Amino acid sequence: MKKIVVFLCLFSFLSQAQENITFKKFNSFNLNEERILKIYVPESFKENEKNTYPVAVILDGEFLFDVYLANSKLFASRDKAPEQIVVGIFQNQNEERYSDCDFSEDTGLPNEESSKFYGFVRDELLPYLDDNYPTSLFKTIMGNTLTANFANYFFLEGTPVFNAYISISPSFAPEMHQKLESKSQSLITPYYYYLSGGDFNTEARTTAINSVHNLLKLSENPNFKYRFDDFSNSSKTAAIGQSIASGIGFTFRQFAAISQEEFDEEIADMEPGDAIEYLERKYVEIEYLYGSNVKIRESDIYKIEPIIIDKMNGDYLEEFGKMIMRLYPESPLGDYYIGLYYETGFDYKKALKHYKNGYAKIGSDNPNGDGYYANIERVLEKQRQERLGFTAEDEIIEELQGYERKIEGLEEKLEEERKAKEQERREREEKEKQLEQAILNLLQMKELGELMKELSCMTGIEGK
Repeated sequence: MKKIVVFLCLFSFLSQAQENITFKKFNSFNLNEERILKIYVPESFKENEKNTYPVAVILDGEFLFDVYLANSKLFASRDKAPEQIVVGIFQNQNEERYSDCDFSEDTGLPNEESSKFYGFVRDELLPYLDDNYPTSLFKTIMGNTLTANFANYFFLEGTPVFNAYISISPSFAPEMHQKLESKSQSLITPYYYYLSGGDFNTEARTTAINSVHNLLKLSENPNFKYRFDDFSNSSKTAAIGQSIASGIGFTFRQFAAISQEEFDEEIADMEPGDAIEYLERKYVEIEYLYGSNVKIRESDIYKIEPIIIDKMNGDYLEEFGKMIMRLYPESPLGDYYIGLYYETGFDYKKALKHYKNGYAKIGSDNPNGDGYYANIERVLEKQRQERLGFTAEDEIIEELQGYERKIEGLEEKLEEERKAKEQERREREEKEKQLEQAILNLLQMKELGELMKELSCMTGIEGK
């Protein structure tokens, strides 16, 4: 049932996108022929022409374009990836893909014919898209089998022209595993590389894919972002759709809200200031790479909140609160943290001001209203104590004295329990002595009776 629902969602997204898809005949200088392009531009561009979008170049466009587009729209609707411009290159009108993606058996690099297609993509198509469409800096290329191998040649450039590579069951050229391993170690800026395979491929292809994977998974370069999926329990056709969905999720994980995995790996051990900086930098990069003007999500604010609260560093409480107020001025959360900052600094007047400001932003029907008002009541009580002569130092001393009284009470209770147990022990010992003496008395009386009987027999005198 779940698979049916996902399919219906993808079909729905694809249907909605059709009106934003155009077909273009591109006259290529390098190829000396026309190529058909299938281009999708997000609907939101009509609403705001200042928007820019990442570009996905889809090889084998006749077959893979629609599947990628449907998945990209699904991920965007779930806020897991930005909207994308999707460009499909047709390569199967006259089996062009074989000449487009051919390579030299000696070098494993493009031959004369495939070099022309390489030049078409890099030197003609990409500049055309940048000049005529609202593109951002981030670019993805995707291929399957032969076209997947071909996409690697862009990755092997001195400065790769694509930021992300989705390689589905690639038919690797000779020595490609060594070339990819070497490149992965030399990257000085982040690149994403997704690889998939399965036992539905030929034995030779599976062996080559596993060989590449075994090398790439060992890379320790933090700029090489790598993921591999083995879909051996699937079919060759089904694995294409699975790879595209997984590849998009992996490629745009920086865009998505902070996952538990990201928190554990990147943030958990940070100091408060570093956690705040990480959050702000994440969204700067989102805007820079993807062209998406996404403000910091509230869920991400709550994700780093424990670090700020646990450390209880006043300076960072204020910084955290001001950041939230910039992003969400109507939320009481910013006022809360700034109020907490002043409260921990014993400036109750300013703390009360911010707590009241925050409470004013909470509607009367908000179930959290009473809980928030408790902050005001707490500060008012502290002000009252201060007016009565309690200083901040007195407050601390009083709190410590309270703990001391509790400890003393526990000690007294323990002493009483000890005395009671001692009394019980003495009483038990006394009873044991009394019992012992009674037993001795009984024994003595028995022995005396037997002695009297014996004397009576010897003397013939009856005695009592």
